[in-house]
Amino acid sequence: MTDTAPTLNGIVETALYVDELARARAFYEGVMGLRPMLLGDRLAAYPVGPNSVLLLFRKGLTDQPLDTPGGTIPPHGGDGSLHYAFAISADHVDGWLARFAGHGIAIESVVSWPKGARSIYVRDPDGHLVELVTPGLWDNY
Repeated sequence: MTDTAPTLNGIVETALYVDELARARAFYEGVMGLRPMLLGDRLAAYPVGPNSVLLLFRKGLTDQPLDTPGGTIPPHGGDGSLHYAFAISADHVDGWLARFAGHGIAIESVVSWPKGARSIYVRDPDGHLVELVTPGLWDNY
């Protein structure tokens, strides 16, 4: 047995839990410009970049196992104000600030980081903290 873990290649899915799927969809599709690749009564799935998916689940509909033809999805859920970040180009910061203003979305904060990155923080309709961040925040981004 080796003590070295096999390589992780990235994060494929990020899940948020929302009270009203239609309201959340209006924000993520209308404001953020995402287009769903899967819609259902319990979830909406959005591609974000080449290898990531944002999942929106209706609260209370994932607390039981879900049997599928390929196997069972274990129960899961999340409460409270969660945080995640979208990667954006540095030359798109002003465009996002203008887009949020045009949609009446309050900017909670704009941060300039020591390595040169900038972050824009807004809230989605369920109170989740949405960050848009340019390269230079982390050693690997």
